[in-house]
Amino acid sequence: MPSPPASSMHDLSPFHLAFPVTSLELARAFYGELLGCPEGRSSDSWVDFNFYGHQIVAHLAPEETRAVAAHDVDGDDVPVRHFGVVLSMIDWHALAERLQAAGVRFIVAPHVRFKGQPGEQATMFLCDPCGNALEFKAFADRSKLFAK
Repeated sequence: MPSPPASSMHDLSPFHLAFPVTSLELARAFYGELLGCPEGRSSDSWVDFNFYGHQIVAHLAPEETRAVAAHDVDGDDVPVRHFGVVLSMIDWHALAERLQAAGVRFIVAPHVRFKGQPGEQATMFLCDPCGNALEFKAFADRSKLFAK
C-alpha cells in the first residue's frame, strides 16, 4: 500500500470530523463560547464549527456518547478516543490559561511530556460537556511532530 503524500505543514488540508453530542446547546457553549470556534451551518440535529481551520460537526446523538477507554502515555492516563489540534506554543499557553481561568476540569492538566526526547510536546486533555475527549498540544519545534 502506498504511503500518504508528504506535505509541508503549510500545505495541510482541513480535516472534517463528525462526532456525537448529548445537547447542541452544550456543544455551542463549549466549542463556540469557551473555545471560541465560530459556528457555521446548522440544523435541528447538528451544528458545525470552525475548529482552528478544520470543520467539526456536533451531531445530536446521545445514544452514541459513551465512556472512553484510556491508556498510559508517559505516565498520563490518556483517553483512547479523542481528537484535537496542534497549536503554536504561544496559542497553546493562551488556551491553557483561558481554560484554567474558566475552571475547566482537565483529564490531563497542561504540562510538557516526553521531555528531552524528539517528541517533546506541551499537552492537555479535557472533555466537552457531552463526554468527548479533546487534546490540545504544541511543539517548540513543529518539525518534530512525527519525529521518532
